Amino acid sequence: MASATIQKKSLSPVRFLKEVRTELKKVTWPTRQETIKLTLVVITVSVVMGLFVGGLDILFVNLSRAIFK
Repeated sequence: MASATIQKKSLSPVRFLKEVRTELKKVTWPTRQETIKLTLVVITVSVVMGLFVGGLDILFVNLSRAIFK
């Protein structure tokens, strides 16, 4: 098996922070409306999935009680 040589580049904290700043300028940030809309989508999907999993839990608990009674 061939061994790959990995070179480590030393990166000063100042250079790192400058590069981070440069990259963050390239990011397309969502608008306030988009953020609110997507947050509501995440909350809604989370609640629906929680209710679904909770419903399955209740179903299986009752089913196992009926089987093992």
